[in-house]
Amino acid sequence: MEKHIHGGNIYEHEGCLDFSANCNPLGTPLSVQRAAVKSIEQIAHYPQVGCVPLRAAIAEYEAVRPEQVICGNGAAELIFSLCQALKPRKALLLAPTFAEYGQALSSVGCQITCARLREEDGFAVGEEFLDLLQEDLDIVFLCNPNNPTGALTDRSLLLRILERCETRGIFLAVDECFLDFVKTPSEYTLKGELEKSRGLFLLKAFTKRYAMAGLRLGYGLCENKELLEQMAAMVQPWNVSVPAQAAGLAALQEEDYVRRARALIFREREWMVEQFTALGLTVYPPQANYIFFKGPEALFSLCEKRGVLIRDCGNYPGLCKGYFRVAVRTHEENELLVKALTESFMEIQKEG
Repeated sequence: MEKHIHGGNIYEHEGCLDFSANCNPLGTPLSVQRAAVKSIEQIAHYPQVGCVPLRAAIAEYEAVRPEQVICGNGAAELIFSLCQALKPRKALLLAPTFAEYGQALSSVGCQITCARLREEDGFAVGEEFLDLLQEDLDIVFLCNPNNPTGALTDRSLLLRILERCETRGIFLAVDECFLDFVKTPSEYTLKGELEKSRGLFLLKAFTKRYAMAGLRLGYGLCENKELLEQMAAMVQPWNVSVPAQAAGLAALQEEDYVRRARALIFREREWMVEQFTALGLTVYPPQANYIFFKGPEALFSLCEKRGVLIRDCGNYPGLCKGYFRVAVRTHEENELLVKALTESFMEIQKEG
């Protein structure tokens, strides 16, 4: 089996300051931690099947109906259960993009075609993507903003992609997990199209917005009730734990926390781009809570040696060694990253 490498591997790189995973830099809210801890009192009981209270709270948060919401053991489980339910024969993915789409599709024997994003276009999805939407496709996965590049696809193009998919009977899955960290997410989300299209699935997660990666909680939005029932049948009934459900309910109340995190990210992202550019790195315009850039191939190991973990993107389809991604964190932490990068460049120049 192909090895899928991700960010956030603090267990192998113990003691490193982690910039390889793109979670909220403010850390998990205290209210969420307390809710998860308190829920331990209930762990003698099975979790609530169907996450009814949590789905209702998510529906209110997202301004959709509860029956349009499905919860999962992280967004990754929903990607897999969606593929298990649809069993597509041929799929179209971006390259580069998030690894789980391809892994989930391969698990059901699906043939995968890749749309290679070009560096000269800033790795953005262009009009030519529409020409790839042919009748032989069963499903398309899009990530907006894309991971790892951070590039956004304009809503006008997304709507044309959705229309083309509907016309040709192609199911469209759009990962909006990082839209929380876009300055104007309402201008890019396809939530308003859900009731018009049964062939549209939107993926969301608590992981990034509330720094809850270890609890595993994600959700999907879709109008197709039969599909959601099929997806639920693909996983065991108690897939979302008691602590995860309790933490999710608490997290949805943290509106000020989200506002503060967004303000921090927008401010720090601009500062980091300035610093990276001054170092001579090629920085691709970031739109989310992470920065994608190109630099010397040895940067990962040199930064790790200095106690800083960055994401080497060389294992993404469509990329090669020398591409990296880092999360936007607090200013004090970002200063340590810049210091590690600066010292790494000095070491490279000295050896050269």
